[in-house]
Amino acid sequence: MPNPARHLPVFLISVLYGCVALPNPERGTAQRVIASDAPSAAFLSRLRSLCGKAFAGRIVADTPVTADSPFSGKPLVMHVRDCREDAVRIPFHVGDDHSRTWVITLDSDRHLLRLKHDHRHADGSEDATTQYGGDSRALTEKTPDRWRFEFPADTYTKTLFHERNLTASLHNVWAIELDADRFVYELARPNRLFRVEFDLTQPQPLPPEPWGAGASGL
Repeated sequence: MPNPARHLPVFLISVLYGCVALPNPERGTAQRVIASDAPSAAFLSRLRSLCGKAFAGRIVADTPVTADSPFSGKPLVMHVRDCREDAVRIPFHVGDDHSRTWVITLDSDRHLLRLKHDHRHADGSEDATTQYGGDSRALTEKTPDRWRFEFPADTYTKTLFHERNLTASLHNVWAIELDADRFVYELARPNRLFRVEFDLTQPQPLPPEPWGAGASGL
């Protein structure tokens, strides 16, 4: 069957596919304009719409079960706390432990999201195991109101895990899912699955500041 796109001007094809290379008069080079409905940008926009709100979570998968799980029996709260156009910080509170913050940033040049884990001590200093994560793969699932992005461990993370003797975590793949009613955080690797699901329909009282809030910023 003939491909009608073959007979369209190059500029029109670019518009149809959501981005156009425009000249930059200051640099004399092409500058990519990202469509606002690119999946990564649309996802971050939806996440920013939750800014300033907190939500309760529940563990829906935690295998294998361990007796010393830091999450078992503790209230779990995510707080979409700090937002800007290309980044969102989400402290993840586990009972009285306020050490964890998820940092999601947008790389608009590559249409990718980056997930990092900012771990702090109560005095605000960085934990020895922090800033790990990775860049999103191509979008793994999208419907009009649901996204799922996966983040395999990047080179920095693998080097850090080697240094910290966390060899089982070298194969970590994190994932984030978002729809109208739920936010899901997932960690998966061979013989390990952890998923926590947050109910976006029932905002909760705001938790305390995460550890290191003043030091980390956005």
